[in-house]
Amino acid sequence: MKLLHLDSSILGEASASRQLGQALVKSWQSAEPGLEVTYRDLAGDALNHFSASSLAAAATPAELRDALQEAEAALGEAVLEEFLAADVIVIDAPMYNFGISSQLKAWIDRICVAGRTFRYTESGPEGLAVGKKAVIVSTAGGVHAGQPSGIAHEDYLKLVLGFLGIRDIEIVRAEGLAYGDAPRAAALAGAQAQIDQRFIAA
Repeated sequence: MKLLHLDSSILGEASASRQLGQALVKSWQSAEPGLEVTYRDLAGDALNHFSASSLAAAATPAELRDALQEAEAALGEAVLEEFLAADVIVIDAPMYNFGISSQLKAWIDRICVAGRTFRYTESGPEGLAVGKKAVIVSTAGGVHAGQPSGIAHEDYLKLVLGFLGIRDIEIVRAEGLAYGDAPRAAALAGAQAQIDQRFIAA
């Protein structure tokens, strides 16, 4: 089985989402020794934001691309192939200003490709990235799950993944991390317990 692990926090080793995501992936590797893990740090090695240049590169035949277009097309294809090859996608997703990070959004823009991961039909859109599982490691300073303030965070990620055909979506959540030392510790412990229980149950 192949697992794609995505980090998107700008906080480096101080990041709660990174710590929880690493713990989740390590537990998964222990449970499945043959697991193949591909890691991409979307903050440390940020993707270019999707732009007119991205569209132009994709629309230009390979033999007619200049060097910049070739690099842009190659980057887009590499990111897309990582996603398509994965059976499981672990997305470490901290909340920034009521939404996901711009770095994570840049990745989403690279994997939403008509004809590759979704298509439109006479009866509506159809996701083509079926059969995958996604685990969202969701962290936030406040408490937003199930609230209007969380729509652009967890709800958005579930919407996008579902649009692409991914129905098996799990959330590991740690909220209220900015509410003080005790609430932070409790939230992180609760998320870690969820990770531990997941693999005990497996």
